[in-house]
Amino acid sequence: MSPPAFTDIAKPSNDLINRDFYHAAAGNLEVKSKAPNGINFNVKGKSSHEGSTSGSIEGKYVDAPNGFTLTQSWTTTNVLNTKVELDNQIANGLKAEFATDFVPSSKDFGAKINLAFKQPYFHARAFFDLMKGPTANIDAVLGRDGFLVGVETSYDVQKASITRSAAAVGYTVPQYSTAITATNNFSVFSAAYYHKVNSEVEAGAKATWDSKGSNNVGLEVASKYRIDPTSFAKAKVNDRGIASLAYNVLLRSGVTVGVGVSLDTQKLNESTHKVLQLFP
Repeated sequence: MSPPAFTDIAKPSNDLINRDFYHAAAGNLEVKSKAPNGINFNVKGKSSHEGSTSGSIEGKYVDAPNGFTLTQSWTTTNVLNTKVELDNQIANGLKAEFATDFVPSSKDFGAKINLAFKQPYFHARAFFDLMKGPTANIDAVLGRDGFLVGVETSYDVQKASITRSAAAVGYTVPQYSTAITATNNFSVFSAAYYHKVNSEVEAGAKATWDSKGSNNVGLEVASKYRIDPTSFAKAKVNDRGIASLAYNVLLRSGVTVGVGVSLDTQKLNESTHKVLQLFP
């Protein structure tokens, strides 16, 4: 098995801390269908807490035996997107994507090439924006016996300079994982830990320090408890005393309901610091 992508080295702890807390997430609606000829259609809608809404309609054709996928979408901001994917066709373990976006009203056009190469102990990715810069974002991860080492860099061809760099080390086994990352040109450092205590309980924590900001270290601690096969509850708290709770239940296939609440434990008497949202 190949190691995870660079952005997923700390994924178990990041998912535990950030996902499923519905009070902080935008409202989403997604409807999927499949035509008799095998083309998949997907209609998406999103509404943020600020009141803005966006959506898209997408069609996808997949030729799995030949590793070919064609995806086209049209968004509510009048952007036409097209993406062609070739999986294991150019070379074994290589996935290539060519994506374009076109705005009819302004005639703006964008083009990107994305490459992902996986081998048993190596995972590398490259993202090329051909119209802006051009720019290249490249990351790579080496993994062996649970140990992970990864680097990331961004290069602007027009400026002939490295615009971003990052590095990470981690250790992952089925029961727990740890990761230390240095991002934003090695100015933001974080350490994360995830532990699957048993089939019902998960726990994790993350500490972050911005060397260009204050001397304070941000800390978040989270846990998840699976109540039964269809429902779970999550809780987290940070160093500023902001506590969050969430509950998720699967009513039936394709229908999930979640409720979330966030409150400032240092100002419990002020109702303006409490947020409650419900998302189907």
